[in-house]
Amino acid sequence: MDQIIAGAKEFLSAVLFKNIPTIIIALLVLWIGWKLIKYFNRFLDKIYEKKNFDPSLRSFLRSVINITLKVLLLLTVMNMVGIAATSFIAMLGAAGLAVGMALQGTLQNFAGGIIILSLKPYKVGDYIEQGSYAGTVQDIRIFSTILTTLDNKIVVVPNTDLATKSLVNYTRAETRRVDVNVGIAYGQSVDKAREVMTNLANNHPLTLQEPAKPVVHLIELSESAVSLQLRFWVKATDYWTALFDLNQQVYDTFNKEGIVIPFKQVTVHLENK
Repeated sequence: MDQIIAGAKEFLSAVLFKNIPTIIIALLVLWIGWKLIKYFNRFLDKIYEKKNFDPSLRSFLRSVINITLKVLLLLTVMNMVGIAATSFIAMLGAAGLAVGMALQGTLQNFAGGIIILSLKPYKVGDYIEQGSYAGTVQDIRIFSTILTTLDNKIVVVPNTDLATKSLVNYTRAETRRVDVNVGIAYGQSVDKAREVMTNLANNHPLTLQEPAKPVVHLIELSESAVSLQLRFWVKATDYWTALFDLNQQVYDTFNKEGIVIPFKQVTVHLENK
């Protein structure tokens, strides 16, 4: 027992006490480094605010930079007190590789979130469509984007789909063209139908005269009807209101003016032999 105590005292005197100055310096470096990292994060926050960074991106970058700098600081302090950091780094690398392989899909969504928050192909409040997904953006998260459909369903879309595939942003531009399609029976006056539709669009309070005035085109001579298309421009936020209003007004006015909207039909000719 006495030999053990003597050995411990000898170890403390030869190793620990001998390295006290180094340990004190390492602790001082750790304390100063921790403070500098804190001040550096505050400095970055001012830059983010000045450059109008997205709040979600700002929070994410702050966390990543904060963790990275603190890990580097700890590794530096470990080297100062004589603790080999190479094995620790190797262990972290192996663990990171295993986790990365297990969470490959999640990491792809994570990267997609960074791309979306950086490039901003859409923002909260935009109405977007990608593949089978369509809705108003409610929230942009690191791994997914939350959409609300027109019938108030919540759709959670992986960020990978929105970052790597083509998408349509219906509200990014200030204006949007409304197309109202209607068919009239053969033999009806196309000029009269065109006049009615053009007047309705011009008199609608949401219609814009720029970038183009309302116009009606004959787009198809189909089997059962002459297909017309009314095109006019509105503010992007007024699109659905204007579309529904003009559909209703065209139908009601055509009935008053005696312009026939035909059913789909097939004409059969019988021959007597």
